[in-house]
Amino acid sequence: MQTLIRRFENLETIDLEVLEEEIIFLAKNLEILRITDKISNDAFLDAGMIQGGLTTISNLLSQGLKTQDVKGQLKRLKDKAIVMGDSYPELDQLIESMR
Repeated sequence: MQTLIRRFENLETIDLEVLEEEIIFLAKNLEILRITDKISNDAFLDAGMIQGGLTTISNLLSQGLKTQDVKGQLKRLKDKAIVMGDSYPELDQLIESMR
């Protein structure tokens, strides 16, 4: 999750299409990881909070907010992803291995 968020944190502008593709990628692959028992239901639900946060950012950008306006939200998601990485250390690598 941290790797995914890092793709956006230092950008001057977030490409909405790329962000939406990442959200779809995340949703699809979290479901696959859950169904195949590679992650627990708890990890799936916690990761859903990050996915929901990214969806909120996408919605804000589509309503005309600028990247700088959502940087704080992105920072909070990164902080949550770091904490989640402590609880589920394998999650980031599992998600990235699905690429």
